Amino acid sequence: MKKMGIGMILLPLFLPFKAIGQDSIDATLHKWNKGSVPYISVEQLAVAPGVLLLDTRKREEFLVSHLQNAVWVGFKEFNIDSLLRKVTDRSAPVVVYCSVGVRSEIIGEKLQKEAFTNVSNLYGGIFEWKNLGNPVFDMAGKETENVHAFNKRWGILLTAGEKIYDPETIEHDGGN
Repeated sequence: MKKMGIGMILLPLFLPFKAIGQDSIDATLHKWNKGSVPYISVEQLAVAPGVLLLDTRKREEFLVSHLQNAVWVGFKEFNIDSLLRKVTDRSAPVVVYCSVGVRSEIIGEKLQKEAFTNVSNLYGGIFEWKNLGNPVFDMAGKETENVHAFNKRWGILLTAGEKIYDPETIEHDGGN
């Protein structure tokens, strides 16, 4: 009979935790999203002209960094009436995003209910955008490596850039 090491004995105990955890953006979106808002890939968005980008994350996440020219609309704070005062063409291309694409799907659904006909959800959100080497910007409009990672559980999906959990810990260059 072959001897089993302690690792082989304990391995089956840890496998279920890996299976229920978020170990990839694909698995996370498959678990949490319905696919009710069509996805746009990072590659497609990178070459899409004239798109209105709506950031659906918390304000503190947006303040750390966001996609260039994105408009913060929030999630809990999202107000369709406020957006309708700014956006009159409901057929214009709109891309919603958040950290990975879960919160943004919900905001995308709200836009669809308000007769927005060209809404897409950024597949993998700002995490995938940064993971694939694209730039993000701070509130001064400067490119930054900082990305708010939401929390430790979701942060494992961000594999590039500098993970920020507490915006107060960001080192500032003194305005230089």
